[in-house]
Amino acid sequence: MLYGKYDLLDQLTAYKVRPAPNDPPGKFETGTQNQEGIAGMLGAIEYLEWVGATYGESHSEYYSSGYEGRRLRLKQAMFAIRAYEYELSRALLDVLEETPGVTVYGLTDRQRLDERVPTVSFRLKGKPPRRLAEELDKENIYVWDGNYYALAVTERLGLEASGGIVRVGPVHYNTGEEIKRFGEVLGRIAASID
Repeated sequence: MLYGKYDLLDQLTAYKVRPAPNDPPGKFETGTQNQEGIAGMLGAIEYLEWVGATYGESHSEYYSSGYEGRRLRLKQAMFAIRAYEYELSRALLDVLEETPGVTVYGLTDRQRLDERVPTVSFRLKGKPPRRLAEELDKENIYVWDGNYYALAVTERLGLEASGGIVRVGPVHYNTGEEIKRFGEVLGRIAASID
């Protein structure tokens, strides 16, 4: 989706199909519109609006001037999500740092959580990333392993040849209980390593 001020969009050259109009927004269409994508975008906006209305009321003081209606609810949603994800980050980092043999890659300073999302990359000593991901999967805990197209990073860390890293990424619809369960399962796996 492209959003912009009409006057600025009007000045931009559009490489377009001949039958498309010469003015925005139509001049940026290259054929049949992506109706499924448009419906999905609307669904996402409506979901975030619901999050803002349901969980963001306590954050309205941050946006009391300048926003109202849907714009206010979207701002409240993003604030509520970010605040909740700070808590998930703290809990996840605690679990990982309490687990023997775990090395976390990236920021772990709780005072700098505003510089990160709750996605964390780590390794467990004695357990290749792929094998760890498979063992977590058996417990219905889904993580990723490898380099996530950040090949230069895993090479520079010296981890590429040994399988990269494991990445776990809770988001605002995950719970503290799920993080706790992840920690329990990870702890059992760590304790089983010879």
